[in-house]
Amino acid sequence: MAEGGGGPPRRKALSLLEAARSRYESLQISDDVFGESGQDSSGNPFYSTSADSRSAASSQDEDDEEDEGRPEGPGPGSAVPGGPGPMEEEEEEEAEKGGWTRSLRDVPPPHFKDSSGPTRKMPLTASAMDFFQLFVPDNVLKNMVVQTNMYAKKYQERFGSDDAWIDVTLTEMKAFLGYMISTSIHHCESVLSIWSSGFYSNKSIALIMTQSRFEKILKYFHIVAFRSSQTTHGLYKIQPFLDSLQNGFDSAFRPSQAQVLHEPLIDEDPVFIATCTERELRKRKKRKFSLWVRQCSSTGFICQIYVHLKEGSGADGLDALKNKPQLHSMVAKSLCQNASGKNYIIFTGPSITSLNLFEEFEKQGIYCCGLLSARKSDCTGLPPSMLNNPETPQSRGQYRIRMKGNMSLICWYNKGHFRFLTNAYSPVQQGVIIKRKSGEIPCPLAVEAFAAHLSYICKYDDKYSKYFISHKPNKTWQQVFWFAISIAINNAYILYKMSEAYHVTRYSRAQFGERLVKELLGLEDTSPSH
Repeated sequence: MAEGGGGPPRRKALSLLEAARSRYESLQISDDVFGESGQDSSGNPFYSTSADSRSAASSQDEDDEEDEGRPEGPGPGSAVPGGPGPMEEEEEEEAEKGGWTRSLRDVPPPHFKDSSGPTRKMPLTASAMDFFQLFVPDNVLKNMVVQTNMYAKKYQERFGSDDAWIDVTLTEMKAFLGYMISTSIHHCESVLSIWSSGFYSNKSIALIMTQSRFEKILKYFHIVAFRSSQTTHGLYKIQPFLDSLQNGFDSAFRPSQAQVLHEPLIDEDPVFIATCTERELRKRKKRKFSLWVRQCSSTGFICQIYVHLKEGSGADGLDALKNKPQLHSMVAKSLCQNASGKNYIIFTGPSITSLNLFEEFEKQGIYCCGLLSARKSDCTGLPPSMLNNPETPQSRGQYRIRMKGNMSLICWYNKGHFRFLTNAYSPVQQGVIIKRKSGEIPCPLAVEAFAAHLSYICKYDDKYSKYFISHKPNKTWQQVFWFAISIAINNAYILYKMSEAYHVTRYSRAQFGERLVKELLGLEDTSPSH
């Protein structure tokens, strides 16, 4: 007898959803931090970062949908009866080389006792400006005023007086920032469009400051007006602001145990990407710096920023670091310099993952879980047999594991071979990737954790990258400054979402940005609320 639509298949699907939600919550992944609906364009982190699975990614069934409320796993599959065991090894002797062995033992998870979340309770009446000024307070803005006026004076002494210039004030500097931040909401090609008569004109804010005055402030705007005789750092014009911003991040928020090191999407304007030519796209991506972050994977809060100049000639410049794994190792160490002894679990992509780095971090009380790629990763010290794909066909969910001390090297199959290196998860603990249509795919717990945390960051990137300031200056320090301001606003919104003030006003990310712009322009009451 044919079964009705509400029979066992539907009950099974619902039970899978409940199982997915339960495992999702156990990994401490929060829900949509921006509280906005709509499909995400983020791809599967396995298929987007592993060179070995590019062909497999293109053949993935487009109808496979991820479980609601949980980041997408590597792919659909079904559990192996009795639990999956390691695959048959053909080169058992080689597994013992370098201390790697097939004998697995349970590794206790790193103990994390610190509390996480905002360090300061904000009042119910806290405004968008209150949250923003946790990171960019008035003393920082006043310094921008002083430095801008100093630079304008010195510039005119050298190149001739500018009769149209008068010293900028704190009120004008806030309005200047407000105009720039407005481009992150309306995504206009130029901030000057605000005063135009075109589609992106904004009469409601254009009357606060004239276009000519705005352009004068933009011409002379500086964070550090002059180079010190002892300064050799290429980012000397922005470094004091980055240091102040970092202090704000550290004092306002304590991250959860699980964090991710990665390069965020910082200028991928969806409209531009959809309409530009390939040549324009290549030109757009030629930045003179790379920006890396350490990000809390429970909330999306960016805990630390690291800016690397691509054309630096110093000890940390690319000229001195021809080997990319060496560069990425340096980036990881810089991002984790304040994480020692806290038992954080750091998730990394193929460019950072390496045995030497993970072993060094373990000595500092930092644990890791990273995706490996034979093309992108530093595979020094890893057994070659685990880096080569077996000749015999594999079933989805099958895996091999080698162990060295507390370090586990995993080779897991799901429409392609994926390799992981971890000392944060026990190799004997089982996990599962749950798909709505295909059910469960067995995997080690480290694979499930990586899929959950990295997928969440991908989806977070999809949302917050839409709110980066659209202004694209030519000077590198100004590009870094506006990216850093954008990150500060996103972090401010995350703290707002976690505060009691959110339950009163319930602003979306776009509404929060609009409120901040109006408060900076003086169009809203920003009287102190705490």
